[in-house]
Amino acid sequence: MEGNWKLLFLFVLFFFYVCGWGSAIFPPELLHWEIDLWIDYRAAFANPAGVEGSRLVKALLETSDLVYRSCRMSQMPVLVLLLADGSSTFKQHRRTPSSSSTLTYSPRDEDDGMPPISTPRRSDSAISIRSLHSESNMSLRSTFSLHEEEEEPEPLVFAEQPSVKLCCQLCCSVFKDPVITTCGHTFCRRCALTSEKCPVDNAKLTVVVNNIAVAEQIGELFIHCKYGCRPAASGKPPAFEVDPHGCPFTIKLSARKDHESSCDYRPVRCPNNPSCPPLLKMNLEAHLKECEHIKCPHSKYGCTFIGNQDTYETHLEMCKFEGLKEFLQQTDDRFHEMQVAMAQKDQEIAFLRSMLGKLSEKIDQLEKNLELKFDVLDENQSKLSEDLMEFRRDASMLNDELSHINARLNMGILGSYDPQQIFKCKGTFVGHQGPVWCLCVYSIGDLLFSGSSDKTIKVWDTCTTYKCQKTLEGHDGIVLALCIQGNKLYSGSADCTIIVWDIQTLQKVNTIRAHDNPVCTLVSSHNMLFSGSLKAIKVWDIVGTELKLKKELTGLNHWVRALVASQNHLYSGSYQTIKIWDIRNLECVHVLQTSGGSVYSIAVTNHHIVCGTYENLIHVWDIESKEQVRTLTGHVGTVYALAVISTPDQTKVFSASYDRSLRVWSMDNMICTQTLLRHQGSVTALAVSRGRLFSGAVDSTVKVWTC
Repeated sequence: MEGNWKLLFLFVLFFFYVCGWGSAIFPPELLHWEIDLWIDYRAAFANPAGVEGSRLVKALLETSDLVYRSCRMSQMPVLVLLLADGSSTFKQHRRTPSSSSTLTYSPRDEDDGMPPISTPRRSDSAISIRSLHSESNMSLRSTFSLHEEEEEPEPLVFAEQPSVKLCCQLCCSVFKDPVITTCGHTFCRRCALTSEKCPVDNAKLTVVVNNIAVAEQIGELFIHCKYGCRPAASGKPPAFEVDPHGCPFTIKLSARKDHESSCDYRPVRCPNNPSCPPLLKMNLEAHLKECEHIKCPHSKYGCTFIGNQDTYETHLEMCKFEGLKEFLQQTDDRFHEMQVAMAQKDQEIAFLRSMLGKLSEKIDQLEKNLELKFDVLDENQSKLSEDLMEFRRDASMLNDELSHINARLNMGILGSYDPQQIFKCKGTFVGHQGPVWCLCVYSIGDLLFSGSSDKTIKVWDTCTTYKCQKTLEGHDGIVLALCIQGNKLYSGSADCTIIVWDIQTLQKVNTIRAHDNPVCTLVSSHNMLFSGSLKAIKVWDIVGTELKLKKELTGLNHWVRALVASQNHLYSGSYQTIKIWDIRNLECVHVLQTSGGSVYSIAVTNHHIVCGTYENLIHVWDIESKEQVRTLTGHVGTVYALAVISTPDQTKVFSASYDRSLRVWSMDNMICTQTLLRHQGSVTALAVSRGRLFSGAVDSTVKVWTC
């Protein structure tokens, strides 16, 4: 009874240590005393003293299981506790070095320089404990195995001691299916999948790729055939040694299966009767000559003969099935053919079923496609109805304009109205993959440049072929502005850059990071380039292909979307304001206040300053007095662009709007003389050359208008 109480006290101490409290409560000396005391009382597990002792052992076993589960749930370090056959044995987490060339070789113990703490063997049991609180690279995780059967390891005895570099640092054995992990080290695949952290740098283990080079090196190692090995007489399992009575061959590890499948020392069973004693393959032929369990070849038909080789030959002469051998064989063959035919029929039936399923799926798909087509047809019909209504509205607008003109003609206030000055659409340039935002004309070569949302600039021949000569690529954003000075083309973009192009070669010669925001507009005058952006106008000196920043004009209240240079003045438009700058000293000399929101476009004639606004209005000022003389109405959308065609007899201003229309205004009497409707989207840009008008729109086209 006293011994049992001591054992219970010992277990309580061990419980504190396992839970991680021992290092804080008890000194190391007490731990060593605890281990020795446990060794002295280990016999209590194997031979408990009476019923009370048996109950104590049972309680201790149940408590140890509870301790293990609690420690595992709280992620506390525990020791490996193996209980089997009524005895208790503590084993270290890693394998120890062995004198023989077996799987128990442990290179990490040599590298760490920290051999496991172990106690001498006592009787038939042993205790070996390694402290889980040491500063080694050993993993804090351990496993608890109670009544758990593991796979019996395959004998692996190397002809020569393998290199330490070919051993896994987790299981301390030669690599099995080596893999490289994210930390760059190599481990067995099973070790890498069952371990959480690398023992070297404590990094999380994740398999990346197979280590083929190491696998090939291991495959070149020579081992003893497993039929030439036996369990070691001394040593812990699974340890093996060479069996002098077994297979004498040494083979490469990679060729192991090929050899062992045909090894003469491989154990085999008698094919006649499983109850025959186990044999080696080399002895099978001799055994078959003496075997007393040879069956008649017609046993499957009902013959019950069993005997040796001598009686077997005599029986065949008397066997009633021997005479029917050919018939039975033909019957078997026929039966086999029928089975094959049935299998083929089953395959055909399965194929027909699959085809039927595919046909059913195809029919369902066709029905869905038909429904989709009906939906598209309905949508197209609705769209056609909307287009028809829009055309009717346009026709009504044209009728209103004609009525308005006729009324003014009858009133005699139109002055010299020339019916020949009616502009008509003569052609369309198609090629852009996005809205056209800017146009520019090079009159010397009759070239038209157009910039688009597709980030390109297209060069059109407006004299002979009327085709796109080249597409200029270089911007990373929408092309918003174009300007020509001499033989150079300047383009501004939403990518905040200005690109310089040589018009003769149509090649890019320079790129300038101009603004912190998109370049909205460009204009040139007096060998200077002016670029407009958010609340800023930059003035650049043109020096060959270079642009030198001369000055930045500030004091602007919004985006500068309109810039026009005329004689010695620069006109800039922003929110409800037009500023007039003296180009010679770059100073603001006058400010015109507008209404109708931001100024999107400006045009200057010999007598007037004209601007288009966000709220559909066109304001007109006298260029000399700077007094507003008229506000032109008629558009129902933002006025994006203005252009001027002047002749000795009259001056016409063209306006382009969000409402998809162009209007022609006579500046003599400030009335609209014509409305041009051909674009399918907002008209955003205008350019004039040789009496012709070019208009670019959101419908990705450029149209040509002439009288």
